Amino acid sequence: MMSELQIHTIARQMVERHGFAAIAKAAEQAQACEGRGEADEAKEWRHIEDAMKIMRGPHHS
Repeated sequence: MMSELQIHTIARQMVERHGFAAIAKAAEQAQACEGRGEADEAKEWRHIEDAMKIMRGPHHS
């Protein structure tokens, strides 16, 4: 499992690289992992997705 620091570092890097479209990319990665039965990896991608949503702020859906 990744540490909280690693999760937030990856989230920040993805947002810097892709903008907030990175949220959708993380969701796609999570779905792909779930499809392969990789529950732990999917959980990490969902955590990264959540971190990016927090970075985006409360005024977005």
